[in-house]
Amino acid sequence: MNPMPLSGKRRRRNHGRRGHRGPGMSAALTLAATVTAAAALVSCGSDSDEPSSESSRTVSERPTAPDSSSFSEKTASPLKSQASEAAESARASASEAEASASERADEFEASVSADTERANQAAESALKDVDGRGNAMSDVSMTGKPRSETGGVLASVVTFTNRTAKTADFAVQVDFVDASGKVAETRYVGTQNLEPGKRAQRYAISHEPPEPKLSAKLVKAQRY
Repeated sequence: MNPMPLSGKRRRRNHGRRGHRGPGMSAALTLAATVTAAAALVSCGSDSDEPSSESSRTVSERPTAPDSSSFSEKTASPLKSQASEAAESARASASEAEASASERADEFEASVSADTERANQAAESALKDVDGRGNAMSDVSMTGKPRSETGGVLASVVTFTNRTAKTADFAVQVDFVDASGKVAETRYVGTQNLEPGKRAQRYAISHEPPEPKLSAKLVKAQRY
């Protein structure tokens, strides 16, 4: 058998080397592909306009003021409602106190005398045309009555003295004033057919509530 030419052997050996890849070559190619992909990701990240992770963390950690518009109306509404309810309750309590004081005053007046209202109405009519303080201020005096004896009602005892020689009727105006002197209520008290030299006592009774504190003031006194 003739030996194969050397050039043919070399071609066959070289062809075998190009067609066969061992384990070492495959691992190298895989590593190269991984490195290339990682480089591409890094390149994309570096070209982006997004801030770095460090700067993002710094911005996110800044305190942000709460948006008061989201809760101010919700919190204000209950407060307004509570204030409105408190004011309504105070008005109702004041109205009840006033009504109670007026009822007690009426009851006390009724218990004093059956003809009290008639005499008081006559006194009011008699004082309508009186100028000044009237002609009987020296014939009338007034003293306070303890609330413990009137059921808590503010009342003053008005004493009439007839110093004339004939029977007379008397009428007085009593103002209930506060600490500043402002008139809170005016009452008219009278007595009729008072004989010469005799005395009579009537009550000037306030229908106002206990607060604010009031005091009685004799304003007019007329004998007629």
